[in-house]
Amino acid sequence: MLDRERIVAGPGFNRWLVPPAALAIHLCIGMAYGFSVFWLPLSRALGATQPVACPDLTLGRALFTTTCDWRVSDLGWMYTLFFVFLGSSAALWGGWLERAGPRKAGVVSAVCWCGGIVIAAMGVIVHQLWIMWLGGGVIGGVGLGLGYISPVSTLVKWFPDRRGMATGMAIMGFGGGAMIGAPLANSLMTYFRTPTSVGVWETFLVLAAVYFVFMMGGAFSYRVPDSARGAAPGKPATADTSVHHHDAIKAKQFWLIWAVLCLNVSAGIGVIGMASPMLQEIFGASAAVAAGFTGLISLFNIGGRFFWASLSDHIGRKATYATFFLLGIALYASAPSLARAGSQAAFVLAICVIVSMYGGGFATIPAYLADTFGTQYVGAIHGRLLTAWSTAGLIGPVLVNYIREAQIAAGVPRQQVYDFTLYILAGLLVVGFVANALVKPLAACWFASGEQITSPTPQIPSLKVPNVGIRDVGFGTWDFRAALAWTAVGVPLAWGTWVTVAQAVVLFTGGR
Repeated sequence: MLDRERIVAGPGFNRWLVPPAALAIHLCIGMAYGFSVFWLPLSRALGATQPVACPDLTLGRALFTTTCDWRVSDLGWMYTLFFVFLGSSAALWGGWLERAGPRKAGVVSAVCWCGGIVIAAMGVIVHQLWIMWLGGGVIGGVGLGLGYISPVSTLVKWFPDRRGMATGMAIMGFGGGAMIGAPLANSLMTYFRTPTSVGVWETFLVLAAVYFVFMMGGAFSYRVPDSARGAAPGKPATADTSVHHHDAIKAKQFWLIWAVLCLNVSAGIGVIGMASPMLQEIFGASAAVAAGFTGLISLFNIGGRFFWASLSDHIGRKATYATFFLLGIALYASAPSLARAGSQAAFVLAICVIVSMYGGGFATIPAYLADTFGTQYVGAIHGRLLTAWSTAGLIGPVLVNYIREAQIAAGVPRQQVYDFTLYILAGLLVVGFVANALVKPLAACWFASGEQITSPTPQIPSLKVPNVGIRDVGFGTWDFRAALAWTAVGVPLAWGTWVTVAQAVVLFTGGR
């Protein structure tokens, strides 16, 4: 039932059913971005209203204590574990995913992500931080990695004419997951809160159940294209030439694209991590205004994933990344001047555009890989490339935080402590621009021959096949089933957008 050969699309299958399946999974695992909503409630899990503090608490002791409340810094390590294991699991099992197919990978992702949240709930009940780390961070992180890359290969094969748009639609969901999950989690914690409970473990269980239903629905909706219906009459179906994922990492182009993603993400994640305190310290904004700024950033992060990836279908991936770097350098370098001029609106706009390119970088990279290495092994190659994300997740926040602390220690006014940081981030983008410029087409010797392609369901070679129409190769058009599938993921996404817009309005009303 889960094998790849069982999910080959039949005649007339509508390709527009595949993106909602991917979104159903990505909107669930994207809650990893929103887990910070649990940190403050969990920091008083024992005391309920006030933390049970232990002055001599160390990280090692926090892992096993049952009498002290955890600190936010102890809980925050789960966030780090999420993305470390996302990158490592995607790299380790990307090749297996290509052989097993997206349905099996989606099911395993659902079991790991939702099962990890259930284990984390058990950790809250028995007050054992190590169980939370193991369940949510490690097992859940594996679910994140498999869920993140599961639709990539399938989508680029169903949409060879719009690779960027297709992957942008799915990866947009990962950015939107917290936009739905965070307000939902807050509502659930409020509902379950009692004088003796902060309502977190109950919320974990409800979220795990809801996410499991959506993720299994998405996994069982996956279909892979049948290459036989993509062949010209009288010709056998063959896969296009592609670089094997074992060989791709030997090519300098892989490592150049790795650097491109790492540097773009390092700069972007650094800004996202300091966005709220930056606005408060530079412009003296209130916490409510800063929260609205965070919501606005979420919208640009999500919108940028779809906009930039779709644009890359028209101007090319390399040109899109060149735009990220050149425009980013200008915005990072000018942000300190905007801050000194007291132009809050211009400063906010600059940061929002930067964040849109951060999201756009994630959405564009699968298509960039497909253009460079071919589509057959793009899922496995993308999985290995995501180690750049794990690396950036360490470089960006650490760089920003340490420079900020050094500037404060040196007596720099708080309104100016971010200036040097922004210039450093602009420097990272200069290096990224050079790396992107060095990416050249691969020589023919890198590509696997038809006999080396062992996948039981290779992708459709091209839309430009003589005498074969789009319907003949199973691409379909908009119909009732597609409308129903898009409604299933569109309604929660619209609700999350509405909540986020309501928060962002505070930014322009001064907190009133």
